[in-house]
Amino acid sequence: MSKLVTIYGGSGFVGRYIARRMAKEGWRVRVATRVPDETLFVRTYGEVGQVEPVACNIRDEASVSAAMQGADAVINCVGILAEFRKNSFDSIHVDGAGRVARLAAAAGIEKLVHMSAIGADAEANAQYSRTKAAGEAAVLQHMPSAVILRPSVIFGPEDNFFNRFASMSRFGPVLNIIGADTKFQPVYVDDVARAAFVGVTDAAPGVYELGGPDVASFRDWMKLMLRIVRRDSKLIYNMPKGIANLMAGTFGLIQTASFGNIEAPLTRDQIRSLAQDNVVSEGARGFAELGIEPVAAGSVLPEYLWRYRPTGQFEELMESADNLKV
Repeated sequence: MSKLVTIYGGSGFVGRYIARRMAKEGWRVRVATRVPDETLFVRTYGEVGQVEPVACNIRDEASVSAAMQGADAVINCVGILAEFRKNSFDSIHVDGAGRVARLAAAAGIEKLVHMSAIGADAEANAQYSRTKAAGEAAVLQHMPSAVILRPSVIFGPEDNFFNRFASMSRFGPVLNIIGADTKFQPVYVDDVARAAFVGVTDAAPGVYELGGPDVASFRDWMKLMLRIVRRDSKLIYNMPKGIANLMAGTFGLIQTASFGNIEAPLTRDQIRSLAQDNVVSEGARGFAELGIEPVAAGSVLPEYLWRYRPTGQFEELMESADNLKV
């Protein structure tokens, strides 16, 4: 019988790519998700019965334990970019990560891959980064043999980075960003999935930082995005930190006043994160040690950002027609 992997957060942006790749490699996949009835699409990633969603909340001890019963390996992809309702950084990044590792160790599971993030640092200004570091420590306390992956900003068809700003670019003459000079090293989501597979099957224990082949400032990544969506005449405005914090504070008050029913689109912790470069550290292990050659963002972004062009899928056809008239 083929081996079984439990993927916590396996229906999310990164998790679904890992689930698909594990199934493609012949593994049985158990996708641990809060609402399995809404994630039945994961079943299409493999043969009948090969990929199955199961109910699980990473904050709940019993459901986490039940989801990993009989598993040969565990992958934890659960993470949040901002606190919302009961999902705090501590409960998800620290307690949740530690719970998965502790229960996996108790169950005798030898392979654990934990998804962290570049910038994880116990001394960081941003709570996001501090709790990512605390989560890594909690994992290693119970599973010293774990493989920890630290990706930079992840891009792909369902991402919340390039898609978000490409959508914003459709309105008004100016694209507002925060931390324009901060450097990013975006990594393709399926490359992260490949790293997770190698982490389960062949990688040496330890931390791996995952970044794509290109490093550029936030401003330059946005210039590339605007060229792809044919809106490169727009002005990129680097919002002053004071104004950004004022906006984030207002959004926070609205979220609180709505009892968590309205999620803040920007937080002060995210602003603190944007002040730090998000690139692979010098000397860190990464894709090379995993035997993976990462894909460049420029070769993938046009495949899914075309829908933000003024005439969508017809933009290139119209451009070709204009060239024929010359």
